[in-house]
Amino acid sequence: MKIVVCIKQVPDTVEVKIDPKTGTLIRDGVPSIINHDDKTGIEAALRIKEQTGATVTVVSMGPPQADVALREALAMGCDEAYLVSGREFGGSDTYATSGILAAALRKIGYDLIITGRQAIDGDTAQVGPQIGEKLGLPQVSYVEEIQEVAEDHLIVKRQFEDGYHIIKIKTPCLLTAIAELATPRYMSVRGIVEAYEKEIKIIGFEDLKDDLELDMIGLKGSPTNVYKSFTKEVKGAGTILKDVSAEQAVAAIIEKLDAKHII
Repeated sequence: MKIVVCIKQVPDTVEVKIDPKTGTLIRDGVPSIINHDDKTGIEAALRIKEQTGATVTVVSMGPPQADVALREALAMGCDEAYLVSGREFGGSDTYATSGILAAALRKIGYDLIITGRQAIDGDTAQVGPQIGEKLGLPQVSYVEEIQEVAEDHLIVKRQFEDGYHIIKIKTPCLLTAIAELATPRYMSVRGIVEAYEKEIKIIGFEDLKDDLELDMIGLKGSPTNVYKSFTKEVKGAGTILKDVSAEQAVAAIIEKLDAKHII
């Protein structure tokens, strides 16, 4: 089985700066990490590798510095890594990104694709499902447990509001991972040394252009336009009512609303 894990390098910070012209994040000078849900996906793939002898390939779309995230994945135990990179891809929204990654995945080949549920910088949870749709694959999102792995199917547990689903899905397929799926392992010293001996294979625009919607990539080709970007306003701590009855709580709330002339 060939498992491909899609990862994203994201800013390791809660202090976000935004380019007022493009509405995109300013990443210069900000340390980067592998997105948390994606790292969970790496661990899940490595556990399947240990159980079945599968191979694990890691793929990231980004600038050349995303090489660092890919080498971390190799140091954790992944077998090979691809960086999808090109100036033509810069500024892509989720639709454009998923199209580019889908084209790259067709080139690489797969039996199982694992992505994180969502990235901490964009927080849309769209790219994974969009990749599955563009590749015509069955998919399960919000996977919190992989219960069975066979040659032609998987059985997974999917988180769902106040319960869960147990789903049998045929391969090839796509899963999106949540934090509960696995706790990522640390890199080993040997893994780090070997990671820097391995080649990061580059997939560029020229490699994919025949399999892309050329008018739907990059910032200009992205159908999503950012109207306005701003940092979240800090709110006050508020008032916490403890050890009061429902009637007392309602009376206190009404008194506050009345005092502020809301009611």
